[in-house]
Order: sequence, then C-alpha cells, then structure tokens
Amino acid sequence: MKKIYLHPLPLRIWHWANALIVILLLITGIELRIPGVAALRVNSPALLVHRYAGWSMMISSLFWFVYSLMSGNLSCHYRIRRGDLKGTFMQAKFYLFSIFRGEENPFRASPDEKFNPLQKLAYGTIMCLFTPIIVVTGLFFSDILFFRKYILLLNAMKGLDAIHVMVSYLFALYLIAHIYMATLGRKASSHIKAMVVGYEEELNEPDRMVSYKERPGEPDTTTTMISPEKGATCQECHTEKEGANVDG
Repeated sequence: MKKIYLHPLPLRIWHWANALIVILLLITGIELRIPGVAALRVNSPALLVHRYAGWSMMISSLFWFVYSLMSGNLSCHYRIRRGDLKGTFMQAKFYLFSIFRGEENPFRASPDEKFNPLQKLAYGTIMCLFTPIIVVTGLFFSDILFFRKYILLLNAMKGLDAIHVMVSYLFALYLIAHIYMATLGRKASSHIKAMVVGYEEELNEPDRMVSYKERPGEPDTTTTMISPEKGATCQECHTEKEGANVDG
C-alpha cells in the first residue's frame, strides 16, 4: 500500500466549508421557493441564513480563485491537455459501462494531475462558470447593492431570478453526482477519507489479469499486466534465455 498526497490542507478546509455552504443554500433556497414566500418577514430565519450563506459563498469562491492562481492549482489540475479529448471518451465509457463489469479506472490520480478529463470539465464548469453566475445573481437580490433599484426599473429581476434558480438546480444535480462519484474509489470511503487526511491510498501495482475478447464469438484472450520491477526481471530472464539459445 502506498500513499499519494493529493489535497493540501487549505483546499481540504475550503472543500468542507464550501460543501456546508452549498447545502445550507439549497435547503433555505427550497424553503424560499415554496408558496407564500412573499409573506416572509425581512428577519425570517430562512431568508437570513440564505443571505449570509450567499455572502459566505462569495468569500469562499474568492478564496478558491486566489489560492488556485497563486499555488498553481488552477493551471496544473484544471488545464485541458492535448490527450484529454481521447481521455474524455475513455472515462465516459468507464463510468457508463466498464465500472459495472468490474474493470479498473483508466485514470490514476497523481500529485501532478489529480483529475481525469471529465472531472476537469465538471469541476472547472462549476467553479469558473456556475459559481460566479449564482453568486452575482444572488447578490442582485441583496438589499446592500446600490444598483438594485435600477435593475428593478429595467424589469430584469424576473430574468435574474430564473437564471439563479436554474443554476441552483444544476448545483443540486452536481451535488448528487459528486457524492456518488466520491464512493467510486478503491473503497467506498477512500476518496472521502483522502479529502480529510490529504492522502489517497493505492495498491502497489500488483500482478493482475485482464480478460477481453478480440471479436464477438472468439475465445477470451488473457493479458497479464505486471509491475515495473517484475517486468525488468522478466526482461533479464528473457535476455539470458536468448543468449543460451545462441550459444547452443
């Protein structure tokens, strides 16, 4: 068993704080959408919690952007690389089909590349597109904004409200998918534990057998995948055997 350090402490603290903020926003947001919302008092608990959670999300987002830019997290782990297009199809195939056949994930996380291509697209879209949209549209509903009255005069409040609600639904769907994906590690708790302690545990490249069929109707062909150390040993044995054949 080996440990790979993937998640620095600042990002781990941010992750769990942001998760709490998002959950609070979703719960209070649902409460605010129920019939009779217009009758809510200004000091209504749901309204106050939603407002303060919204400001907290703005601060949380700013922290993530500043930290990611200064630490290189954004350019290192979210940058789309040349091979990511092919990797996107491979990863989609794994999530849709291969995982249910017990096949291994084609992507291995490392300190240099934590996310597979689909994760890059999902996390990047959430953090760089949907989060700014929901923060900005949410702030437009706050009484502290000086230009709120101008938005009301332009009759843009309904449009902002629709955008805010639609992005909120996307956040809810993302949260469900994110929780499910978090259980797809070596164990169901592996990824969750890694986001607590910072280290992801992996097996030390054991020998494993992979079976596949060349074409339908053909018998299984078995391929042996071995660790680099044993591969070098086998290569030496093969070389010695060839030398013996030449001498003979």
